[in-house]
Amino acid sequence: MEVVEIAQLYREIKKHYPFFDASVEKVKADYKYLKDFPAEAAQENIDRYILTETTEPKIANIRGRLGEQLERERMRQQTAELFAVMDQSRTAAVPPPVGLKERLYARLGIRR
Repeated sequence: MEVVEIAQLYREIKKHYPFFDASVEKVKADYKYLKDFPAEAAQENIDRYILTETTEPKIANIRGRLGEQLERERMRQQTAELFAVMDQSRTAAVPPPVGLKERLYARLGIRR
């Protein structure tokens, strides 16, 4: 995040938490902890935080759990890919040849 993005984020937080310190000094001090964090992820975390919490957010709340978020997104993508493969397999599937079940039962000695 850039200093300007942090300032915009803090302005948004200040709208919902009037006692939140959104001063220029605070923005510059927190830049050290937020400079390597994506602004979009920070905004999403704050949006979620505002919906569920009554106390002012801290750096940890702004950062959220990026590792878990990235892993969740990776798993979502893998699941979508798996479902696509399963759908493709379902459309390409054909029933077994006629009499296969009976021949298999006969070979295994199963009487029906």
